[in-house]
Amino acid sequence: MAILVKAELAGVTTDQYDALNDKLQALPGNPFEGCLSHVCVPTGSGLVIYNVWESEQAMEKFMGIVLPVAQELGLPQGSQPEISPVHGHWTP
Repeated sequence: MAILVKAELAGVTTDQYDALNDKLQALPGNPFEGCLSHVCVPTGSGLVIYNVWESEQAMEKFMGIVLPVAQELGLPQGSQPEISPVHGHWTP
């Protein structure tokens, strides 16, 4: 079942986000496998990330990849993400 994940990353800048994505995209394989949609929104206090994952297992696999890279870059740890089941998802 697809899930929607909302993660609030207080104190993370768009430059840090871009550096994290550059490192992830340089990894072998596809670290984003199972991600159906991704949106990053800057806020006054950091970033909010919205992802639609094909399953919770796909999200957990990605978290095992992204968290060590984020820690290596010195990014502050975000709060626990909100996870909701998806009833419908489509891309025009």
